[in-house]
Amino acid sequence: MIIGLAQHLKENYGITIKDMKYYDAAFTHKSYVNEHPKEHLEYYERTEFLGDAVMQLCVSEYLFKRFPEMPEGKLSRLRAAMVCEDSFSKFAKECHFDEFIRLGKGEEKSNARQRASLLCDIFEAFIGALYLDQGKDTVIKFISEVVFPKLDMGWFNTFFDHKTALQELLQENGECNIEYIEVWGKGPDNDRTYKMEVLYNGEKIGEGIGHTKKSAEQAAAFEALKKLQNK
Repeated sequence: MIIGLAQHLKENYGITIKDMKYYDAAFTHKSYVNEHPKEHLEYYERTEFLGDAVMQLCVSEYLFKRFPEMPEGKLSRLRAAMVCEDSFSKFAKECHFDEFIRLGKGEEKSNARQRASLLCDIFEAFIGALYLDQGKDTVIKFISEVVFPKLDMGWFNTFFDHKTALQELLQENGECNIEYIEVWGKGPDNDRTYKMEVLYNGEKIGEGIGHTKKSAEQAAAFEALKKLQNK
């Protein structure tokens, strides 16, 4: 049993755990399981898989009802901003979920507890555990407190796909050639950082850094948009 988690959820979110086994798995990293083979533990990946699907459904349903006039394309981009690594890792930190992750010694030393990708996975795994333990209504109640208010706080004001927005802006002047080039990739496989450049007709117009190539491309497109809009 993960010490302190039940009390934390009860005091801060009014959640009374019914079956702790779901949460034990959700907050356990594979490295911890490997170091405790006699305990026959489960780790978070299966629960994360479920949590991802639950979040997609709950957020989609919320946005569909909240914005009845918004077209499908914009709904998809807004959902993508809400259901992504950057957002989920921030939610996990805000909920102090990083304090309850069970890690192996090596992962602990590498500061994995603060890794955005792991925090994202743990948040999704928690949602999966909550769904298994208490059903969809409790999940919706939780994300209505933690996630949905961020919409009104302006967290997702830049929800548009920056790459699409850049392409649409540049194509106003006719056909254009936009290309994204990897400048470098650094770090271990489980925590790499990438730098990408975006070229417009062969000329560099922006660059960006991210933990995935896609996020670095989005950052590069965002920088290019800012430069073009300031001209």
